[in-house]
This record gives sequence, C-alpha cells and structure tokens, in this order.
Amino acid sequence: MPPIFWLKQPTTGTLPILANLPHSGLFVPGTMRQQLGADHQAFLPHQDWHLDQLYDFLPELGITMLQATHSRYVVDLNRSLKLPYFGNFWSTVVAEKTAFNVPLYETSPSSEEIEQRLEDFYRPYHAELADQLNRLVEKFQKVYLFDLHSFYGPITDDICLGNANGKSCSDSLVDIVDKAFAAEGFGVVRNKVFNGGYITRHYGNLPNVEALQIEVRYPVYLEENQLDQPMIPDWQVSSFDLAKPRFERAFRHIVEALSQD
Repeated sequence: MPPIFWLKQPTTGTLPILANLPHSGLFVPGTMRQQLGADHQAFLPHQDWHLDQLYDFLPELGITMLQATHSRYVVDLNRSLKLPYFGNFWSTVVAEKTAFNVPLYETSPSSEEIEQRLEDFYRPYHAELADQLNRLVEKFQKVYLFDLHSFYGPITDDICLGNANGKSCSDSLVDIVDKAFAAEGFGVVRNKVFNGGYITRHYGNLPNVEALQIEVRYPVYLEENQLDQPMIPDWQVSSFDLAKPRFERAFRHIVEALSQD
C-alpha cells in the first residue's frame, strides 16, 4: 500500500500557499476492489485524472503541495464527516454509486469497514492538511489554500473558481486567479455549479486562511475522444503538453501578484 499522501515541499523559498489535490489519487485497497462489481474492478470513473502531473511544477514556485494517493471512492476527502457515511456520491464520505448513479458494489462494505477506511485514510489526511496550514500560518500569518480539481460536465467553461459564493476567500484573491488564467486564454467562471466543496468551505472558515477551489475541465488538458471510454485517459498527449505551460505561466502570475498583495 502506498503512503496515505504525498507531501511535496517547495524546492525554492517557501510561500504562504498550499496546493491540495484530494481527488487525484487512484489507489484502491485489494479488499475493497474485491467488493466492487465486475465493471468497476478495473476502472472507476470521474476522478481528477493526472492533476499531480499537470501541477508538478508548483513546488518549484515555492508552493507546498499535498496530494492524496487513494481513490475518492475509498473515502472522499472533500466531504464532511457526518452521518450517513455511506450513500450519495455528491454528499457522503463513502459513495454507494458512481457519479453517474451506477451501483459500485457487489458486496457493500460493513459499517466497521467504513469506519476503518475513515481511520486509515480520511482522518490522517485531514490532520496533515490542518498541520501544514497551521505551520504556514505560524510563519506567514496569512495563508492561501488552492483546492485543485477537474471535471467533465455539466458546464463547458474551461475553469471554474469557487469560493462558496464569497465566504471562503476574498474577491481580490479570486480576481488575481481569474486574471491569471484569462491571460492564458482560458474561459473562466466563478461559482458556477462548482462553488466550493467541504475543504474549501471548512478551511476557508479558519482564521488567516483564504481557500479557493479551482476546477479544470478535462478537455483543457486531456484528449476528449478518450473521456467516454472505460479507461484512464492518457496524459502523455498533445492536449496535456499544450496546456501545462499555460498553467505554469498562470501560477507564476498568481505568485507574483500575491507577493505584492
């Protein structure tokens, strides 16, 4: 089993910025895989494909990067820890069905198995995320958390910025990020469907933390003709190669603007 998360520290001077990737991991424990229906044992849909590759330049800019290694279907780190734990994909910490409302399991996990997943994956990850934010707050007093995701539908905009409709970060932070991506030719919207999940809302409510969810549409960096297939899309493709430098330039603009803020 891989570690629960990868923590990548800045390779240059540390900035008051933490990038969080809660849905880009793909690991599924063997015991869980055996419980899945036959159609889902080889492939689970609607995950944040290859964001760790897309954003691997962030530590070079001084940004701390925390990435989950396990699949969102093991536990969803972007859901609050409230009962029921097992149920709807969009609201519970352990999904009973896929994002497309297709049943996942041939044998549903027991309440004891779900609690063990929370103990093994959910609680340690959030403890680390909180620790990293506290460490940066102690050093800088004010910290920016970017919660990084990707999507395919129901909107067709390139990038959606979510700040819980103004509750998790300042408009000035959204303006900076919006301007940086727009300068690279991306179509950017705010709080349109994706207005911020649990991580953005919870940590953005902490003193001295501003949290912004950044959602990227799959075809911005992946080949669209692969996205309807029951397979993990390739990242070594022209769409990815063209998109990545644009993302790096956008984040360089963000870093520069925040250093002057």
